Amino acid sequence: MTTHMKSVFAVLAAATLLAACTHKVQVEAPEKPITINLNVKIEHEIRVKVEKDLEQVLSKDSGLF
Repeated sequence: MTTHMKSVFAVLAAATLLAACTHKVQVEAPEKPITINLNVKIEHEIRVKVEKDLEQVLSKDSGLF
């Protein structure tokens, strides 16, 4: 074998080894659906509204006391 043939063979062997070591990446959807719990915000809004209504009822200007 000549020097040129040996270098070509070495490059082909290196390319083959590098191609065999490629990684595989898979992206899959989850089995269960993703749920986002928004109840905290809704309950907070209701609580603020009720607290404002109670402040109006219990204020000194309401004449309740």
